[in-house]
Amino acid sequence: MPRQFDAFVMFAEMRTGSNYLEATLNEFPDLACLGEVFNPSFMGHHKTFEMFGIDMKARERDPVRLFDALLENTEGLPGFRFFHDHDARVLERVLPDPKVAKIILTRNPLESYVSRKIAAATGQWRLTDMKHRRESDKITFDTEEFEVLLEKLQEFQIALQNGLQRTGQTAFYISYEDINDLDVINGMARYLGSSHEISATNSKLKKQNPSDLSQKVENFEEMAAAVAALDRFDLTRTPNFEPRRHPGVPGFFALPETGLLFMPIKGSVVAPVVTWMAGLDGLAARDVPSGMNQKELRQWMRRHEGHRSFTVLRHPVARAYDVFTRYILPNDRPAYAEARRVLRKMYGLPIPAKGLVDGYGAEEHKAAFLAFLAFLKGNLAGQTGLKVDPAWATQTAILQGMANVTLPDLLIREEEMARELPALAAKLGHGDAGFDAPLRDEPFPLKSIYDGSVEDAAMEVYRRDYLNFGFPRWDLL
Repeated sequence: MPRQFDAFVMFAEMRTGSNYLEATLNEFPDLACLGEVFNPSFMGHHKTFEMFGIDMKARERDPVRLFDALLENTEGLPGFRFFHDHDARVLERVLPDPKVAKIILTRNPLESYVSRKIAAATGQWRLTDMKHRRESDKITFDTEEFEVLLEKLQEFQIALQNGLQRTGQTAFYISYEDINDLDVINGMARYLGSSHEISATNSKLKKQNPSDLSQKVENFEEMAAAVAALDRFDLTRTPNFEPRRHPGVPGFFALPETGLLFMPIKGSVVAPVVTWMAGLDGLAARDVPSGMNQKELRQWMRRHEGHRSFTVLRHPVARAYDVFTRYILPNDRPAYAEARRVLRKMYGLPIPAKGLVDGYGAEEHKAAFLAFLAFLKGNLAGQTGLKVDPAWATQTAILQGMANVTLPDLLIREEEMARELPALAAKLGHGDAGFDAPLRDEPFPLKSIYDGSVEDAAMEVYRRDYLNFGFPRWDLL
């Protein structure tokens, strides 16, 4: 079957994630993105000044000749990145051509501007791991400079849109926030005609500055005032790089008689709730049905008219601490053995290699937990090589994943389970269904190591959950 396209071009700008997207596209065996081929200062990538036997002077004389050489000499579908200040003669060649696929990568221009200023200040334009990240003082926002840049970007986007409309073409649009979404990336590859799929996006490059703008800009209030007329800018939003989560339907628990569905959040209270549910139908906890697929879940819903569903929220500090003491601190959790090894070796997590040993006391335990929280901050921001595990993903992201299939109609907080669960059961005809959650015998109670530094560190990691669910400080529960 002949290819639909002869080449592709990724229209983007500096600090929009184009390096990352290029690296991910190059994971596909039949795609080859060759960088900024028509950048005025280099060819393809920094310190490269010749491609396919054509040097900078020859490219200046005839840039289309280089495009033709790219078509003739590249294995797989060739492509390149093109910014608003690249050679316009190439744009005249590729934009009207329906045989050249178009990818349009966009990002909030204000975030790109701030990121560019930080990169210029630190000299760090690419990041492969957060441990190599260079810290920078806050940058100063220049109103005139930003307005000039914004005008150029908007003019370029309008030119692209108009060119596509006039020639009856469409493009594959992707936003900065979606460049780590595997389904979107595989969809893009299908659009380009790739016959392959990848199971993970590129893991080498990392997000460099995931905090919100108020933490990066010295004159934040001045900046806010300068762009106040442009309501497209959500200045207080913290960029979210956490991968979207799947619904997790196989982990749901559904009673066969009572129309009750438990949609658990890993790291929250699970086993005691399942045991409580089992008692409603006279079952053993191990016999409460789970492992459903989406079709079976829908069938269960149809059979149980008036069914109720719920999940249990846990305070971020308590949830992170439970995950740390349950999965990371012990050395007998096979599913987390690799994560534990990487945390110790790569990120200096100060926990004993063989589990609890003499000399590991509350002070050491607190230091280790704070180090784990520091790792989680980078992990959720896409700055580490380890995947975001459901055990420590934000509860917001987990619920958003569930929403792709169904949402729990009741969110119960851990500290309110003793009241809310019996009340829920009563609505389903079970008048005597008290709940008493057993406490875990942790090596050190959370209260023995908790203080303001722990709360602050957890808030840095789980700012979305604190905001969305209104969690107070843990010691105020």
